[in-house]
Amino acid sequence: MSYPFVKELAADGVPVAVTCRVLKLSRQPCKRWLAHRVTDRELDEAHRANALFDAHRDDPEFGHRLLADEARDAGEAMSDRTAWRIAASNGWWSALGKQRGRGGRKPGPPVHDDLCAVTDEHGRTRHVFAADAPNELWLVDITEHKTAEGKLYCCAIKDAFSSRIVRYSVDSRMKSRLAVQALENAVAMRGDVAGCVVHSDRGSQFRSRKFLRALTRHRMIGSMGRVRSSGDNAAMESFFALLQKNVLDRRSWSTREQLRIAIVT
Repeated sequence: MSYPFVKELAADGVPVAVTCRVLKLSRQPCKRWLAHRVTDRELDEAHRANALFDAHRDDPEFGHRLLADEARDAGEAMSDRTAWRIAASNGWWSALGKQRGRGGRKPGPPVHDDLCAVTDEHGRTRHVFAADAPNELWLVDITEHKTAEGKLYCCAIKDAFSSRIVRYSVDSRMKSRLAVQALENAVAMRGDVAGCVVHSDRGSQFRSRKFLRALTRHRMIGSMGRVRSSGDNAAMESFFALLQKNVLDRRSWSTREQLRIAIVT
């Protein structure tokens, strides 16, 4: 499209007729575009909408505030109110919607099979979190704790072979990047992890497209437990229970930074 160039030259004093003749453009369509051209405000609005749509496509469970955070991270500055207005006008609602059922949230569908589940001779399903070598089975989960500034979230990855934490990530928001960063940190620590099974619950962070792309990029295999069943990821639940009891619950925390230092040390 050469019309914006025509507009720039016209602002510099070059007649539209001359520019159209040199560029071999029809004058009437060009003049109609100049008379009803897209304003800078409309263009900015379109860029913001694109950033919000990309965030909504990657994480359909996000509400307008989290979508605004993702858009700002992508370089599109806007207020939460602006994000709500754009998302509402385009019908980009959170997949969780209104609260319903026990716990207030509609569980999301699994994006992986449950590879840790086994059925015994009595037909009962249980989970086996065991591995014969490192990097065969990783367990991942997220915990949270309050501070005077607000909540702090920690996503940790545990190797089932050694029962040791491989790596973790800490953030003030429980978004998909929290889980992705923990996975990237663990991969950077261990190197080649192709074929490793990564087991999680059905949290939206682990069902997000960003996390799925990270698994694919490192040639890892996803596994996902059932809804509202802590036994489906009991190994990670026990680790977080010990962390809460021995570290997080022993005192109150004024700032997120204080809590972060306590977790990492």
